[in-house]
Amino acid sequence: MVTVTSIGSSTREKLERARGAAAQLAQFSTEKKNRLLLLMADAIEVHAGEILRANEQDITESKLAGAMLDRLLLNPRRVRETADAVRAVAALPDPVNEVLAEWTRPNGLLIRKVRVPLGVVGIVYESRPNVTVDAAVLAFKTGNAVVLRGGKEAAHSNQALAETLAAVPGVPAGAIELLDSSTRETVQELITARGLVDVVIPRGGPGLITHVMENAVVPVIETGAGNCHIFVDESADLEMASRIVINAKTQRPSVCNAAEKLLVHSAIAAKFIPRIVGELIKAGVEVRGDAETCRLAPEVTPAVGNDWGEEYLRLCMAVHVVSGVDEAIEHINRYSTKHSETIVTANEANARKFLRLVDSAAVYWNASTRFTDGGEFGFGAEMGISTQKLHCRGPFALAELTSSKYQVIGTGQIR
Repeated sequence: MVTVTSIGSSTREKLERARGAAAQLAQFSTEKKNRLLLLMADAIEVHAGEILRANEQDITESKLAGAMLDRLLLNPRRVRETADAVRAVAALPDPVNEVLAEWTRPNGLLIRKVRVPLGVVGIVYESRPNVTVDAAVLAFKTGNAVVLRGGKEAAHSNQALAETLAAVPGVPAGAIELLDSSTRETVQELITARGLVDVVIPRGGPGLITHVMENAVVPVIETGAGNCHIFVDESADLEMASRIVINAKTQRPSVCNAAEKLLVHSAIAAKFIPRIVGELIKAGVEVRGDAETCRLAPEVTPAVGNDWGEEYLRLCMAVHVVSGVDEAIEHINRYSTKHSETIVTANEANARKFLRLVDSAAVYWNASTRFTDGGEFGFGAEMGISTQKLHCRGPFALAELTSSKYQVIGTGQIR
């Protein structure tokens, strides 16, 4: 454990502004928050040119390549989608002040449990500028101030987006703060700012998440890496299975809900593996496999031990033949990062067993892992995919950005 870092004056000033803004935001009505969110969406479109020019500067200066560069890239379509996601969040029900439970005790005390904002939410993330907007608007909708610490690769994009949102008239100063990404010190300052920051969310690769988890003094909600699996059972519709595998692996391989491992029932391996390996290779995927996979498809590269636990985040997939659903479940629970797993099968008993026993945040039957996403779940956006079990699990958005408190109403009762 690293000792608590002293907070520099620039970071402290931003955190204190955020703390003040959080107190104001907690008093905003749903109508006021929604009105400002719609203005934020409009502002993103109005300033799209500036945002794209800032992103071009990041792309030019970046040393990223391939799928990782795609995570950084903004284009007119992605900017429009970002604005639309803000509007989607504005249209969602506001969880703040929702009554979760209410009851009256025999002594006449009325006890009510209600949702309340967390306060100041910090998020440390890497090279995806859309996270800047997602985090800011979800926090704003739930009456939280947000402190953003993005990756240096997206510094110009993040600054353009954060300034665009914060400049909307009516948004309190400090509601959306962006920390300097040119130095690692700001990460340490944020995660040790107990008393100024209520919770920190790390969103990125295993190295970033591990660093935050091991060194934070502030409470952490962990988002996890995505070593996601697809199991094709013996009764699967192979055409459906092929579509799901290709989509889950190739549609956007750089994100955490892309499939990384394919498990195939031994009874259909001879028929399915040559077919799917050919389709994957045609799509540009490097395929690795166990001994049986290599025997059935000689063009496959032999997998090594660490392949089974690695999150590739690129066009690479490892294939393993299993004896059935029990071995598939055992393999997944051993090697997965508890993110998203799919079974493709026509056998309902096997599907329900898989859904019940696979220990991951999202478990699918006959669908792509790519649906583990706040927008796809109807949440508008997300802060990340939580793979831990305390406070929240899976895509977390508005409800998970709240805590609760008890309001106790009496008529003079004493104990």
